[in-house]
This record gives sequence, structure tokens and C-alpha cells, in this order.
Amino acid sequence: MIDYMNLFSKYSFSDIRYNELMKNHTSFKIGGPADVFIIPSSIDELINAIKIARQEEIPYFIMGNGTNLLVKDGGIRGVVIKVNSSIDKLMVESEKITAQAGALLSSISKFALENSLTGIEFASGIPGTVGGAVMMNAGAYNGEIKDIVSKVTALTRDNEIVTYTNEEMNFGYRKSRVIEEELVVLEVEFSLRKGDYEEISNKMQELKDKRTSKQPLELPSAGSTFKRPEGHFAGQLIDEAGLRGLRYKDAQVSQKHCGFIVNLGNATYKDISTLITIVQKTVKDVHGVDLELEIKVVGEDL
Repeated sequence: MIDYMNLFSKYSFSDIRYNELMKNHTSFKIGGPADVFIIPSSIDELINAIKIARQEEIPYFIMGNGTNLLVKDGGIRGVVIKVNSSIDKLMVESEKITAQAGALLSSISKFALENSLTGIEFASGIPGTVGGAVMMNAGAYNGEIKDIVSKVTALTRDNEIVTYTNEEMNFGYRKSRVIEEELVVLEVEFSLRKGDYEEISNKMQELKDKRTSKQPLELPSAGSTFKRPEGHFAGQLIDEAGLRGLRYKDAQVSQKHCGFIVNLGNATYKDISTLITIVQKTVKDVHGVDLELEIKVVGEDL
């Protein structure tokens, strides 16, 4: 067994923790301990943490705000590197906004509003960071990240910093070049348009009201649990299969939106996983449709 504390004692990090419970860092409030948990204070420290993990041949996992993660009860072996508000600088030049990987989409949307820039309103209520959003090509309300990204600067598996154009990012439904090549997003440039402050503000408020009224934001979840099946809506299929409100221990199909599985308080990964399996099997039996997970499952079983 690796003595991580001794191993990392020779390196300097502003925030490094050991056996850190992942349930404290995910919106689902679920997950066992990470062996090593690092929150870099800068892009340089982020790159350094990745290089050290690679050099020491230690498995590592990059996370953002933890809003799309379901971590298993046994936790995560190796190093978890959390890219968050310590790496969230925003810059504007004309109709372009450049954001570091840890910036929240909500913060970028507000920044765009302050500069009367339109095009990113759809993302104002998405709770994740820009790095995670680019990786998954996040979307909502008929908008996707691919529609507004012009450049992505990332660290490659060979520790090179490369800037990719939109076309080079291979964006698709919930996928991108980041996933294909295990890139680490460092910085993203968005191309927006000049707009009217009041119109942008009203649109953001309208989407916020819609999200609040239709999604179970008051309970821990990881957002939409399943990808949208071609020609269908996951929530509608689940509802029509009679599963609204179905509960297994403290895991529940949301009463408010059947596309969400929520944690009623003390749900474990095993509870959520069991409910997901029930939902998938029932929808397959009733509708003949396979539901694929949109949330990312990581870690090890107990």
C-alpha cells in the first residue's frame, strides 16, 4: 500500500488532504474517501499536480464542481484534483470572454450580462464549471457549449499545452475531444454577441424560473441522471412507466422531474445504483428503450 502522505511530503501544494470524503465535494452528497485530494491554487499548480501524478505513476482523477458525479462508497484510489474557484479568472475583450477551467458557468453568464454579451444565457443555471461543461458539451434549453466555444486550451497526455479550435474539439452529444484523448481543460474562449442588457437579464430570469419550477433543486442530485434517448425524453419515459416517486431506501425518482434521481438524506452509491438499475430495466420492459447514464460514475465498491 502506498504511503501517500510520505510520498507527497516532498511536494508543495497550497491545499492537500488525505482520506477526504468525496460526499463533501459532490452535489449528490455521496462518496467514500479519496486517498489524496488536491485543490490547486493556480493553473501552474494544477499542471504540476498532474505531472507529479504521472511521474509517480499514481492514478488521478480531475473533477470540477462535482455536479455530475456519482462516487462509489469505497471512494477513489490515488489522487483527486479539484479544479474550482481558485482557478476561475474571467477576461473580456470585445465580444469574447476567456474563462479559466474552474469558473462556474453561472459566474460566466453573470459576467456576460455585466458586459451586455448574449449567447450564453442557456448555461446560466447549469451548476458546473467550464472545464466539465466543455468535456461533456453541456447543454440546456436548446443551447450547447459547442455553440459558443471558439478555443479550448488544454494539457495533453504528453504534458503539452495545446489550443484547439471549435472544429478540432469533436463536440457531440455529451462528448468531446477532452474525453476521447483524456485532455485536461485549462482555459476556454467563448465567442458571444453584443446584446441588450435588459433582454439578456430577462432571458436569464425566465430560464431560472423554469428550472426552479421544474427541477428538484432543493434535494441533492447530479442533475439529469440519464442521457436523452433518440426521439424520446428520459423523464417522460420514466414517468409513463409508472416510476415517478419510486423509492429505494433514501434514493428516489424525483416527484418533481422523473429524469432526476435524488438523495433524500442518507442514500449511498449502492442505493442510487440499485434504483438506477430498476429504472433502466422497467423502461426497457415497458418502452423497449435503453437508458444510458449521463452522470459519471467513479470510484470503487466497498
